[in-house]
Amino acid sequence: MKKNIAIIMGGYSSEVEISLKSGAVVYQHLSKEKYNTYKVHILKNKWVLVDDNNQEYPINKHDFSAEIKDEKITFDCVFNAIHGNPGENGTILAYLELLEIKHTSAPFYQMALTFNKRDCLSVVKPYGIKTATSYYLDKGDEIKVDAIVKKVGLPCFVKPNNAGSSFGISKVKTKEEMIPAIEKAYKEDAQILIEAFLDGSEITIGVLNYNNEIKVLPMTEIVTKNDFFDYEAKYLGKSEEITPARISDEIHKKLEKTAIKVYRSLNMSGFTRSEFIIVNGEPHFLEMNTVPGLTAESIIPQQAAEAKISLQQLFDNAIEMALKN
Repeated sequence: MKKNIAIIMGGYSSEVEISLKSGAVVYQHLSKEKYNTYKVHILKNKWVLVDDNNQEYPINKHDFSAEIKDEKITFDCVFNAIHGNPGENGTILAYLELLEIKHTSAPFYQMALTFNKRDCLSVVKPYGIKTATSYYLDKGDEIKVDAIVKKVGLPCFVKPNNAGSSFGISKVKTKEEMIPAIEKAYKEDAQILIEAFLDGSEITIGVLNYNNEIKVLPMTEIVTKNDFFDYEAKYLGKSEEITPARISDEIHKKLEKTAIKVYRSLNMSGFTRSEFIIVNGEPHFLEMNTVPGLTAESIIPQQAAEAKISLQQLFDNAIEMALKN
């Protein structure tokens, strides 16, 4: 008997439109022979199952079910395609775990931990993972520009602590740019991470549980036309994404070892995509995305293709691992 799979998409953050695209790609490629697949939009104003005719059926939040033509639909597994809140920060996964519904992401605590950039960095540092020098701010804190610059230097990056797709990020080159950058970041989150600029090649690495083994996908080198890998660079063609990355065998081995170490130290499962900067031949970890983009423009599908893994194989594996584990 085929399993019922809900593909959740949308969310409550600035990434809602990207998530809807990712979810649509998953729905398109997930095996219809193995599974009964359903698109479920999780939005601030409604939770609905959406059929191929765009007919909407409300989700019963008491048991995460829907009723279609007097038939109650329950789900054996949920494919999480929600970037940001509530999919990537663990909130909806805690709800699913309470209902004992399996899902394709890591457990809710790991998701919450990795979504919080500051907490994530604090966990990996004791494992010997190199990171950028950083400065933290919470909304309401006194902003001491001189102290910030003394610690992290210029240029530096000002980032919302809990946000994705490069929303709210600024590259600050002068002291005068610091306050506007902080105000921009506060529009996305009440916590801010300010990091020293790392001058080196940017490499992004997909790591996932594939056939019950930790698999590192072919790495991607990011060459952006913009100042950094911002929203335009990610989604509007303002970057060149070179897969496999143009790096030496020695650097590749270091990156692979470090990426696996990060995955294991954070006790991850499911999909991840980690960002690194290579400085003087050493990988420096920036952050981990636990619900990486799955659109046609996204990096994980590019890396899977290079590894000769089709999107159907990639997505079916995620369901199989979730059901199994």
